[in-house]
Amino acid sequence: MKKSTENLLQSIRSLLLASKKRVVLQVHQTMTLTYFQIGQYIIDFEQAGNERAVYSKKTMEHLSIRLRKEFGRGFSTRNLEQMRQFYLTYRNRIPQTVSAEFENPFQLSWSHYVFLMRLHACRT
Repeated sequence: MKKSTENLLQSIRSLLLASKKRVVLQVHQTMTLTYFQIGQYIIDFEQAGNERAVYSKKTMEHLSIRLRKEFGRGFSTRNLEQMRQFYLTYRNRIPQTVSAEFENPFQLSWSHYVFLMRLHACRT
């Protein structure tokens, strides 16, 4: 009987570990999509209906102060600039269909995309 209890425990343990991995992956993907959308909001604000954006360091600093006050340290001026760049880098690679809204196009974590953007910047 002890062996079957051990098998049960191992099955439940495996299920919990697999679920935990899925949750972590979902959190990373959701945060990455959120950062993409924040970048889009920043660009839309900067462009204000114009074809070209007017970039303002003061806007980013003001956003950073307000967001860090409410949401914590993940919203430094540098991080906001990276979110802005993330949107500019990947906006043409994201499908614009209605069904695409229900699927997250970002399969990597935010730190992976930041690394890829650095590589892309070195190549250009």
